[in-house]
Amino acid sequence: MRLLTAAVTSLALTLGAQAAVAAPVEIKFSHVVAENTPKGQMALKFKELVDERLAGKVEVKVFPNSQLFGDNKVLEAMLLGDVQMAAPSLSKFQKFTKKLQIFDLPFLFKDMAAVEKFQNSPDGQKLLGSLESKGLVGLGYLHNGMKQLSASQELKVPADASGKKFRIMTSDVLQAQFEAVDAVPLKKPFSEVFTLLQTKAIDGQENTWSNIYSKKFFEVQPFITESNHGVLDYLVVTSAEFWMGLDADLKVEVKKALDEAIKHGNGIAAEKAASDKQKIIDSKRSQVVSLTDAERDQWVEAMKPVWKQFEDEIGADLIKAAAASN
Repeated sequence: MRLLTAAVTSLALTLGAQAAVAAPVEIKFSHVVAENTPKGQMALKFKELVDERLAGKVEVKVFPNSQLFGDNKVLEAMLLGDVQMAAPSLSKFQKFTKKLQIFDLPFLFKDMAAVEKFQNSPDGQKLLGSLESKGLVGLGYLHNGMKQLSASQELKVPADASGKKFRIMTSDVLQAQFEAVDAVPLKKPFSEVFTLLQTKAIDGQENTWSNIYSKKFFEVQPFITESNHGVLDYLVVTSAEFWMGLDADLKVEVKKALDEAIKHGNGIAAEKAASDKQKIIDSKRSQVVSLTDAERDQWVEAMKPVWKQFEDEIGADLIKAAAASN
């Protein structure tokens, strides 16, 4: 009987060990936007490529629309091992590194081509590693697009924003940007923006065409000023503990799939910026306001002192390199 028990125990241990070996690596990918956005589509493409190439070895589970965590909690959750990948907006990393605040500076980049040029430069690539001392690894930049200003009243010149309440991401730079035009910035989660606008608890917000369209902000904001005043991009990030713990071969394949998915997402971002803007115009729910060169210059003049304000934290040379990308 004792021999039988020992044999059963041995078999159970063997099967358990085999199951442990066979269990695929799980990557929970958490994000806060809809699946029809560039980020949503990138995450789904990443899952598709991993399913195709690493079936049985790696399993990606995508959680959109803040189902798991909001952007304000996801990095802490990642460090605890509750989620393995996320793509928060670059603004969300300010407590981990001051360098990435560069992407929040108003009117720093003329267009997305300039953003991409800087991100692909040695300076831009070096920034991906600026989080490692905090236990995070930047894996790549994902585009959403240039930001526009929406509001309950028409915004043509900086004086039009005076006294108005604008939702911002958790970013000291964005706070300074709105304070520069005497507006009132309020740090609120992305998931609450529609309700805040609908109930008129705030007057406006800044966002890309795809977010304004997918989250229906245009339905509750009568005016959208095409300001292109800033960039909204994301950093695809993982924890150093998870990334260093992956087998070398798996890491290479996962990174390759991710790079392809990011490229796919960036292509969609460019397309959606144009198509979602047109859908908003066609809806006639919101009026798209164009700025003259003189009006735009007023915004630039009002907000540009923010660069100097954060020069010590970000680095004057880095700001200069980014501006040169234009």
